[in-house]
Amino acid sequence: MTEPHVLCRFSCGAASAVATKLAISKYGLDRIVITYSDTGSEHPDNKRFLADCERWFGRSVQSFKSEKFNDTWHVWEKERFITSKQGAPCTGALKREPHFPFERPTDIMVFGYTADKPDMVRAANLRKQNFERAIETPLIDAGLTKSDCLAMIDRAGIELPAMYKLGFQNNNCIGCPKGGMGYWNMIRKHFPDQFERMAALQRHLGPGSFFFREKDETRFGLDTLHPARGNILTEANVECSVMCHSAEIEIAEAAE
Repeated sequence: MTEPHVLCRFSCGAASAVATKLAISKYGLDRIVITYSDTGSEHPDNKRFLADCERWFGRSVQSFKSEKFNDTWHVWEKERFITSKQGAPCTGALKREPHFPFERPTDIMVFGYTADKPDMVRAANLRKQNFERAIETPLIDAGLTKSDCLAMIDRAGIELPAMYKLGFQNNNCIGCPKGGMGYWNMIRKHFPDQFERMAALQRHLGPGSFFFREKDETRFGLDTLHPARGNILTEANVECSVMCHSAEIEIAEAAE
């Protein structure tokens, strides 16, 4: 009987890259399939990072792109909907749906959720929602945090993606609706055209598209977001813990 594929969902983020490398160490390259969903809205430097990671993995990455939407803006403008508590339509349209025809029920799915508390909650929810699928989270199993993953990429001699070097905590699309006030003020600083485009789209769609709420639950959009609000960082946290060193040893031993 043919063994199931090990499907690594690579996102051009440091965490998914390390998760993929750990999966390769565990299963070997013969069973590994690495996929990437191209949203059309990420930083151009991601192409360079993807190529660097392919060399680190020793395996090419298969890219998928929506046939219906060009990028995140196309989704939001066509659907007239940006985000809600249940999530953003761009995630399903650009990341999940193009990938569905490729997946098989027997695949082992590998995701780059870290051992940071918010990610552990997301991973637990993913398992509940997909109880019939075999899902692995090697970073959580190894106790690796986001800062560990950034350090491991750096120590592997791979230049970190541009978004991390600007201080963003995730290498998401430029102008992610799930970002907080600090995130959007960083977008205002580094990508003012994207900030203004989102502000204009919110004006067009109305208050239901506003991201933020005051303590009294009053919603407000980017037009009234004060430049000093939110936690604005200047650099990514790159620090290798004891667990990071242990994971590096595991990778090195598997490569021997």
